[in-house]
Amino acid sequence: MKENLPQLTDCLLALDNNIATLTFNRHDVRNALTSTTIADDIVTTVEWVNKTSTVAVLIITGAGSAFSSGGNIKDMAERGGDFAGDVQELEARYRQGIQRIPLALHKCEVPIIAAVNGAAIGAGFDVANMCDIRIASTKAKFGETFANLGLIPGDGGAWFMQRVIGYQKAAELTFTGRIINADEAKEMGVVLNVVDAECLMDNVMALANDIASKPTAAMRLTKRLMKMAQRTDLPDFLDICAVFQGMCHNNPEHLDAVNVMMEKLAK
Repeated sequence: MKENLPQLTDCLLALDNNIATLTFNRHDVRNALTSTTIADDIVTTVEWVNKTSTVAVLIITGAGSAFSSGGNIKDMAERGGDFAGDVQELEARYRQGIQRIPLALHKCEVPIIAAVNGAAIGAGFDVANMCDIRIASTKAKFGETFANLGLIPGDGGAWFMQRVIGYQKAAELTFTGRIINADEAKEMGVVLNVVDAECLMDNVMALANDIASKPTAAMRLTKRLMKMAQRTDLPDFLDICAVFQGMCHNNPEHLDAVNVMMEKLAK
């Protein structure tokens, strides 16, 4: 299926056993999200995932020592690249640039696992929080460092982080801009697990394989429900659940799974 993969510029994309792995591949700039095409590559990848029914899980990780350093500090200092221009120019550039990342990842129809291999700073931290599940290497660090630079989380990070760890913890990390290690990130609920660096991808792939083993149509509907539950009141949500469940009961994958379960119970 390699020939069906979209062409990317600053990321690598692989597909194995219905699991797609997107690797930020600009380790020369610590996988910065500005002044690279990583944002474009993320959008392209999610569009491909959503229209490729065989993809069951998306893993996101970084090449080199960083998951992502967020914005390019050198460009900030020089007021160049993505950070050049007046207020109106910058507003347009954010909308047309980095803000496409949260919109794309939020619309991704399959579970996303962040394999946080190293530093996830600023917008890099936010991208990790845009994923459904985060597993961190012992070498990972996390920092919502915008306040340290006199900035706000312009990529929508404040919206995502409080949904991951709650308002109070998110406020403390955002207001102080302090950097936490992987163990504290686990204590705060930022990450699900912390594993040795050399075991990171094996652990992430094991979880991805578990998820990918489930009927794919139901998993995509479940992912939609998980997102809709955050913004829908209970009566409307139950109506949607009823419709989706009717779709599942009429899907051959459901009957196949039931037959497998019946065979196991008969043994």
